[in-house]
Amino acid sequence: VFWGELDYLIVDMPPGTGDVQLSLAQLVPVQGAVLVTTPQNVSLSDVTRALKMFEQVAVPVLGVIENMSYFTPPDIPDKRYEIFGKGGGNKFADNHGILFLGEVPIGIEIREGGDTGTPVIISHPDSPQSEAFRKIAEKVAQKVSIEAMKPELVIMSKAK
Repeated sequence: VFWGELDYLIVDMPPGTGDVQLSLAQLVPVQGAVLVTTPQNVSLSDVTRALKMFEQVAVPVLGVIENMSYFTPPDIPDKRYEIFGKGGGNKFADNHGILFLGEVPIGIEIREGGDTGTPVIISHPDSPQSEAFRKIAEKVAQKVSIEAMKPELVIMSKAK
């Protein structure tokens, strides 16, 4: 595929540390990885394995996003249900010294956008999900810029 001039190319991959992630990290110049989890422990164990794999192949982890963090019913906007637990992504980020990028609430707008092919940020720009995505995108862009400014580590050895 010829992408032309890009600012960012984001590849959304399934969780875990499969061959696709490893191959991509080894074959393509990668600025960084964003780990996505849900609050519950089973998801956090997958993210732990992914973190270790990215560390082994020297891909900087830009941060952690917690998806499906909570649900707010449209008819009761002040009510918040934490269906899958609370704060697992933030705690994971703190424990590993990684930036917590934010949490994305559950919303039917995301499912509808997936079905129609229209991102929630376009179909429902004022929704809590869109606001979360905008804030996360800002943090990722900042982190990518910071990582790009770091000097590359060059290891030299004397020939014997």
